[in-house]
Amino acid sequence: MTLTHTEVKNAKPRAKPYKMSGQGGLFLLVNPNGGKWWRFKYSIDGREKLLSLGIFPDVSVQDAHKRRDDARKLLATGVDPGEKRKAVKASKADTAGNTFEVIAREWAQKQSVRWTASNNDKVTRRLERDVFPWLGQRPVDTITAPEILRVMERIEKRGTPDTAHRALQSCGQIFRYAIASGFASHNPCPDLKGALIPVKKQHFPAITEPKRMGELMHAIHDYQGEPVVRLALQLAPLVFLRPGELRNARWEEIDFKNAVWNIPAQRMKIKTQGDHIVPLSQQVLAILEELHPITGHDEFVFPSTLTNRRPMSDNTLNAALRRMGFPKEEMTGHGFRAMARTILDEVLKVRPDYIEHQLAHAVRDPNGRDYNRPAHLDERRKMMQIWADYVYDSARNS
Repeated sequence: MTLTHTEVKNAKPRAKPYKMSGQGGLFLLVNPNGGKWWRFKYSIDGREKLLSLGIFPDVSVQDAHKRRDDARKLLATGVDPGEKRKAVKASKADTAGNTFEVIAREWAQKQSVRWTASNNDKVTRRLERDVFPWLGQRPVDTITAPEILRVMERIEKRGTPDTAHRALQSCGQIFRYAIASGFASHNPCPDLKGALIPVKKQHFPAITEPKRMGELMHAIHDYQGEPVVRLALQLAPLVFLRPGELRNARWEEIDFKNAVWNIPAQRMKIKTQGDHIVPLSQQVLAILEELHPITGHDEFVFPSTLTNRRPMSDNTLNAALRRMGFPKEEMTGHGFRAMARTILDEVLKVRPDYIEHQLAHAVRDPNGRDYNRPAHLDERRKMMQIWADYVYDSARNS
């Protein structure tokens, strides 16, 4: 007989589960707790099976009949509806683990061992803001080049083409990881070559002319601001470090006895190259000795003016340069690296590989392997002293 809505609604629970039979294998199982479950009983290959069709009233009598009819149609074609449901469920589970966002976060996690924390945050925030909202839930192997282009064009329309290029670069790396991991067979990002607004590569502004460098160093030594900022400005040109590596300096890293600064790999831009060794010239040691009574009781060599629990702001040195009359188009805190590299190479004629080692750039041996961090340490120590002498002589002669 055909079950009606009224019959199903009024069915009362009993001490034991019982069935209310319908037609075509459909029945309602009424449990002692009042739950009412739709079931479909069928046979395939001589075996009797049950298929759950949902719970009343979430699944109405009409819906239950339709689900039963759909299952019977599958049976008529020789398909087991229970096995079909398992296959669909498994497929959905695979897809959920194969979305672009899942793969991207897995890729970023693996990259974090060689990225700095700030770089990892930048890449993750860019993906979360500009890519995941449109592509994040898509299976990675179904995403096409035109879809990626539309996402990048949204970024360009904000007037940030450089961000679009960076986002596309990350997407390309994510797809390469997906291919290597077996989640995709094609990387659509190279197909977009030339499709984005071109971006002219910009270098950090830097003073590289010796006379102007002397004027800069003279101004730094005459700086009348906070003592910690003044000493940071004096130190920055002498150690070849990136601004973030300098700002986050810890006193525990400074070895006065051996005149070296040992920076742990996790604080470097490229962590896989290991710890970075900075030989300390006589001038650098003198700066640190002057600074130690001021901040030596803190963790950071250059603490923030607001709290000694954080390093100074990333804009502190740039702001000081502006106050001394050096505009952002001419000099930045990062520009001290280019200044040292250019003058050491073109004026002082130092071997380029010594300079590259001290800049913590990737330097490879004839077999293509990275040189270890202590490589050429004695030669670099001499270079750092020659450079410090040149810098101080330039300041005095300006």
